[in-house]
Amino acid sequence: MGSLLSVCDIKEDVKYILDLASKIKAGDVEDKPLEGKTLAMIFQKSSTRTRVSFDVGMYQLGGRAIFLSSNDLQMGRGEPISDTAKVLSRFVDGIMIRAIEHDDVIELAKYSDVPVISGLTNLEHPCQALADMLTIKEHLGNWEGKKICFAGDGNNVCNSLLLIAPLLGMDMSVACPKGYEPNEEILKTAQEYANENNTEITVSDDINVALDNVDVVYTDVWVSMGDEAEAKQREIDLAPFQVNSDLMSIANDGAIFMHCLPAIRGQEVTSDVIDGPQSVIYDEAENRMHAQKAVLYYYLKDD
Repeated sequence: MGSLLSVCDIKEDVKYILDLASKIKAGDVEDKPLEGKTLAMIFQKSSTRTRVSFDVGMYQLGGRAIFLSSNDLQMGRGEPISDTAKVLSRFVDGIMIRAIEHDDVIELAKYSDVPVISGLTNLEHPCQALADMLTIKEHLGNWEGKKICFAGDGNNVCNSLLLIAPLLGMDMSVACPKGYEPNEEILKTAQEYANENNTEITVSDDINVALDNVDVVYTDVWVSMGDEAEAKQREIDLAPFQVNSDLMSIANDGAIFMHCLPAIRGQEVTSDVIDGPQSVIYDEAENRMHAQKAVLYYYLKDD
């Protein structure tokens, strides 16, 4: 059965899932393959793209989704995660959870008898990474030999991109100030994947070095949910890593700009970049649904 808690969980099948996503987007799959299936969607954190894309995606595949906020579940009142997992497994065919702590998702999957899909944790965002890679292939033609640079805070999105890029033959650089580096264990695993696939992973506090020979420039908000207390310091530390037209000019000709959204124009990215011709953010947002439909098909469809 398995679950999708990390990009590592689909290491061997990432290309298959992305190929499936392309086929689903093109309408080249059977009609309503998940008819009769139900997905429970647990949200500990608010969401626009994750909620709508999973809900609509499940509907388009013939199934249904049930939205459950922390206030809707006894888990929000202290019920053990293990009890929630065991009970939901009796009712539904899969569980998607957008959580605060990655360990909570691990525990949910441990006690669940149905697949658990991470819609985001403080450590990773695997579905976002799949949507990003689908978008890159659509705009650049392929992954092999391309390079992506993530500029800013080495957060959960950055972590998942570090893991998925080498699996698809991409180089990746991270440009961040000291103290904002990606998770050490994630970085170690990503380097192992890079060695296996003859690609390169680098982390630098010099954004000009990180942008050398780059085809994709990616950034995210500087203050994620839960980081509000550090907002002023983060804005000071990350200001040199703002993506603007000067930085985009360092990237290769034809380079694209990506952002997982929501974005704060004038902070991590300037309006002329995110709303300019190199930006593919809305294709990227739409591809959340297509990538996740492939994930749902992969994990929930009967053999």
